Amino acid sequence: MEKTLVFVLNCGSSSLKFSLIDSQSHDEVLSGLGDALGSDAPLIKYKYQGNKQTIDLPASATHQIAVDTIVTLLADLSLTDAVIAVGHRVVHGGELFTQSVVITDHVLSQLEQLSKLAPLHNPANIIGIKAASQAFPSLKQIAVFDTAFHQTMPEKAYIYALPRLLYKDHGIRRYGFHGTSHLYITQQAAAILDKPQDDINIISAHLGNGASVTAIKSGKSVDTSMGLTPLEGLVMGTRCGDLDPAISQYMIDQLDYTNEQVNDIFNKKSGLLGLSDISNDCRIVEERAEKGDALCKLAIDVFCYRLAKYIASYTVPLGRLDALVFTGGIGENSDMIRTKVIEQLTIFGFEVDAQANLSARFGKGGKITTTNSPIAMVIPTNEELVIALDAISLIEE
Repeated sequence: MEKTLVFVLNCGSSSLKFSLIDSQSHDEVLSGLGDALGSDAPLIKYKYQGNKQTIDLPASATHQIAVDTIVTLLADLSLTDAVIAVGHRVVHGGELFTQSVVITDHVLSQLEQLSKLAPLHNPANIIGIKAASQAFPSLKQIAVFDTAFHQTMPEKAYIYALPRLLYKDHGIRRYGFHGTSHLYITQQAAAILDKPQDDINIISAHLGNGASVTAIKSGKSVDTSMGLTPLEGLVMGTRCGDLDPAISQYMIDQLDYTNEQVNDIFNKKSGLLGLSDISNDCRIVEERAEKGDALCKLAIDVFCYRLAKYIASYTVPLGRLDALVFTGGIGENSDMIRTKVIEQLTIFGFEVDAQANLSARFGKGGKITTTNSPIAMVIPTNEELVIALDAISLIEE
């Protein structure tokens, strides 16, 4: 096989998503997930040439064991020699990294320092980098940052109304996330609308278990809903999004919660899960709402209302809106969510095309509004491809 493949790695605290992307054809040659790492029953699930397989790992298997197992799998499939780089999704690049970089010892040290800004994400990303470096010692490792795309935000958008020293001395500001997805959507929207990327104004709504919305002006991020961490902004699967910051202190002082419990509730027990009291899976919540479950209906209503408010507010920095774009697992597949959101944006003239909206699902994108309406569309995202192409561009420099 020709040497064109990039091994893309996205590590969570107990999971590891991976794929092989052909940098020339842009095809996904192999994809998979290492799940429940560190538990009693970790495993690797993967898909290759249309076939799905599972590999059981030893109890308490680490990220290193998972990566080593994947490397063995690539060898068994005669794919190893075609890999020319490893691309890593890194959640937080702070203000140090405004674009993707080749990982050196110095870069790794900087990433470790940034872990305090993303303690739930960056340490896991670093584990993946170290594991892949051992498994592929001769290949360049590339870090691609969720936050990099948002480094074009003006100060009035990213600064919090807090004492200045908290920003100057500690880096507390809005950073934003899902940057690779929002960048990909910008590139694709420009191509679809036949406009130069630097002349496109869109609002990109990446909706999944994590969700964010970004205002993109002249092809650059000028505001986004996630903040210092991925907790701020929209209602998400298990995250609460925006709330009164005094709630945390009230829970601690008056309800005897600990800091750790409050953090756990805000990040893991809120959002659709907290509102519905059933699930963080939007598909389940939608299904129950359609059957008359009042709490699930409320969860969907809150999710859509919060999103519609953000979208409306993000017309402020744009001046001109070329398109509203939905992406991510929910954004690409839930015609119900899209309809409920767009119906709350009629002040801008949006009108849903019901048939087009129903058709734009399961990997199929397209315009979902009527001829006389401002454009709303669905564009399936491809963060792995962005990571792969960035890796290729850096190793070719």
